[in-house]
Amino acid sequence: MLTIRRAAERGHANHGWLDSFHTFSFANYYDPAHMGFGALRVINDDRIAAGRGFGTHGHRDMEIITYVLDGAIAHKDSMGSGSTIQPGNVQRMSAGRGVMHSEFNPLPDTETHMLQIWIEPDVTGIAPEYEERTFSDAQKRGRLQALVSPDGEDGSMKIHQDARLYGGLFDGAESATLALAAGRRSWVHVARGSVTVNGAELSAGDAVAITDDTRVELSAGKNAEVLVFDLA
Repeated sequence: MLTIRRAAERGHANHGWLDSFHTFSFANYYDPAHMGFGALRVINDDRIAAGRGFGTHGHRDMEIITYVLDGAIAHKDSMGSGSTIQPGNVQRMSAGRGVMHSEFNPLPDTETHMLQIWIEPDVTGIAPEYEERTFSDAQKRGRLQALVSPDGEDGSMKIHQDARLYGGLFDGAESATLALAAGRRSWVHVARGSVTVNGAELSAGDAVAITDDTRVELSAGKNAEVLVFDLA
């Protein structure tokens, strides 16, 4: 079964320096019909003005994934980690028993466009962790590259949950299929461009929940960048 969530149906908050669309309930946006999907709790589609960002703030007991589409984001945290994340880099932070961090757009005249993803962990109170990895366009071109997983599949980063996140780039005749094991479900988010998912045409910001099915099929992409979640 397919349940489509169109981009325009998402929650929206424009703070001037931050223009954010919320796939699921977040901050002042509350919709009891969209509290998450399995362990997937947050997908925020954020555009951050040049030289602006999130001051130091705390998280705990959450798997946080940052996926930069355009621009850059400078990260610093209480673990001593610090880096500038750019397109192709994916950041994974396990907040564990508590971590403080800040995120700023370091570019003086360029907006940053990124996705903030939160996945609820299957263990709490652990020591916080930070990891960053680069996945090239070639790794994602016409296929689904594992970005995070519970077991480090295909060079992915490990998270503390039975959840997998794949990223792919699709254009023209390129296609890919992800098999879903019995009892699994998938959330597909189109980050940019357009693509057909199990026969449904989706554009940037659109998403689809796939339940009671055995596969995710991606085809007919037009400069598409897609994130696919495999969830219990």
